[in-house]
Amino acid sequence: MYRPPPTNPGRDAELDAVIAALLSQDPDGERFSNVFRATFDQLYDGQRTGRYKWDQLFKTEKTHYGTLIEINLQREFEFADGSDLDYQIAGVDVDCKYSFREGGWMLPPESWDRLILVAIANDELSSWSIGVVRVRPEYLRDGRNRDGKSGLNSIGRDAITWLFRNADFAPNVLLQLPAREVERVMSLKSGQKRLDELFRVAEGRRIHRNTIATVAQQQDYMKRVRTNGGSRTNLRAEGFLLPGGDFESHRQIAAAFGAIVPNPGEIVSFRVTLADNDDPAAVVLDGRRWRRAALGEVVSAPAPELPTVRADY
Repeated sequence: MYRPPPTNPGRDAELDAVIAALLSQDPDGERFSNVFRATFDQLYDGQRTGRYKWDQLFKTEKTHYGTLIEINLQREFEFADGSDLDYQIAGVDVDCKYSFREGGWMLPPESWDRLILVAIANDELSSWSIGVVRVRPEYLRDGRNRDGKSGLNSIGRDAITWLFRNADFAPNVLLQLPAREVERVMSLKSGQKRLDELFRVAEGRRIHRNTIATVAQQQDYMKRVRTNGGSRTNLRAEGFLLPGGDFESHRQIAAAFGAIVPNPGEIVSFRVTLADNDDPAAVVLDGRRWRRAALGEVVSAPAPELPTVRADY
C-alpha cells in the first residue's frame, strides 16, 4: 500500500530531495516491485536448480540477496555511484540496506547521520516495502556488533519515511499452492508433464514465466506452453485455455470469461465448456459459444484455439 511522504518543507532538504527523485522515477512502485520479484527468481535460479522458495537457499545465498537488491536497484534506476555510500540520488549519497524482516538492517558507522534506503521483501507474503531515513545518533540501538554496526531502535524505525509499505509483487504461485500439490508436480520426471500438471492445479492463478522456467527446467521453457505439443495442445481436451499476458487478444479473452487477466510474462489457466445459445454471458470463439466451466464439471468439448496476435509491449 502506498503512503505519501509527509509534507514538511525544510525538515531535511536532502531527504526530501531523495524521496522526490525516487517517486518521480517510480510513482506507483511498479519498477521497485519488478526488481524485488526478479531478484528472488535470480537467486533461486529455478531453471537450473528447480528451487522456488527461500528455505531452499544456502545461508550464504540468503546473505547475498541484499547485495543483489543493491545491484539490481542501481541497474534499474541508473543511480550514480556514491562518493562514500552505495548511490548518489538527487546529488546526495545514499546507502542501501535490505532485511528479510523490519528492523533487521545492520548499519556501519560510515552510514551514521547519512541517508539510508531501507528495504524489506518476503516472497511467501508477496510483499515488499521501501523507505528512507537519516540515521541520527538517537535512532541507533545501544549495542554494537564486533564490526561496530548497529540497528535502528524503535524511534529510528518510526522515523522512516515509507515510500511504499507492504506493497505486492507478482506472486510466486508455487508458494501459494498446497505443498503436497507442488511436491506432486515437481516429482514428475518430464518437464512437459510437470507444466501440464501445474496448469491443472493452479487453475485461475497468475503463473509467471520464471515459475514456468522453474517447473520445466529446460532451455526453451516457453515452448512447453505453446501449441504444437505444449500445454495449450495437451490440455485442450480437458477444456483448458491458457491465455498469455504478452498477447492483447489473450488478455481480452481472459477478461471476457471473468478470469484473472495475465500481465506481460504471465499465463493464466482456466477451463471452458460450450454455453447454451441463450446464455447472455457466452463468449464466442472459433464460431462457437463458450462459458467458464464450474469446478469439477465435465466439459462438453475441447477448448477452442487461442488467437496468436502479439500485443505491442
